[in-house]
Amino acid sequence: MPRRSLAAAASPELRAHGFGEPKLVGAEGIVAVGGAFTVERLLVAYRHGIFPWDGDPVRWCCPDPRSIFWKVRLPRRLGKSVRRHQLRVTFDEDFEGVIRACAEHHRSEKGTWITPQFIAGYVALHAAGHAHSVEVWQGDRLVGGLYGVQLNGMFAGESMFHRVTDASKVAFAALVHQLQAVGTVLFDCQAINLHTHRLGAALVARADYLRMLAFALGVATRGDGERWPRSGHCDLRLSGLKDAVPDQPGDAAGTRRAGLQPGRLEAPAAPERRLRFWSLETESGDAGAE
Repeated sequence: MPRRSLAAAASPELRAHGFGEPKLVGAEGIVAVGGAFTVERLLVAYRHGIFPWDGDPVRWCCPDPRSIFWKVRLPRRLGKSVRRHQLRVTFDEDFEGVIRACAEHHRSEKGTWITPQFIAGYVALHAAGHAHSVEVWQGDRLVGGLYGVQLNGMFAGESMFHRVTDASKVAFAALVHQLQAVGTVLFDCQAINLHTHRLGAALVARADYLRMLAFALGVATRGDGERWPRSGHCDLRLSGLKDAVPDQPGDAAGTRRAGLQPGRLEAPAAPERRLRFWSLETESGDAGAE
């Protein structure tokens, strides 16, 4: 269908921000090319299953099929990697540092779509409480991390990087525990690759994805529209990453905001019964080299 016809078929909200109708485009899913990275436009895009992808100018896509995390598998060795490399994990501590490191990582590999305009837009989205990061530190050095977008019950993973072996997998494992804790029901990873497939990504038809998204957007999650506490809403001390969160006096306030008591282990609350489109499977022996 010609682009002009796609725009005419789109909802008023999509047309107002220069997007075509995702349901009517081909498999590549391009609904717009170029345009601003304002908070409002990004929110409209994610509410309709659209995300910015590589290209100059940037392409806004809703591909068919779509990739989501379905049965998440975490490598068993991560606890050993945490201890070996003396890693620690934080949430929303250095969002801009993470997104800039992701841009540098992809630029060194095969070029990056994470331009200065892109970074500015997502930093603003983070300030608005809708984009989050997980950081992995070795001392004071940022050695791994990831970032993504949370809208109610949907989290879309965007990009990750590592400077130390397993650091991005440690960030991913911490994110998984955080998403469980806040009640995320749809874990979107947009496009599948070998790395995400090993971690549990699967392909679904775009029409099915959009139905899942509509459901997820109607599900309230803990801390919607707010910055995550430095220690997250989860208690990583009860996971295989327990050595990544050494007790630090300066972190007591963030721990209390997460609903936990500093220096005290507490059993997690019984999970609320709700439909969820992903699960955490038994941890795997390995999920491939980084």
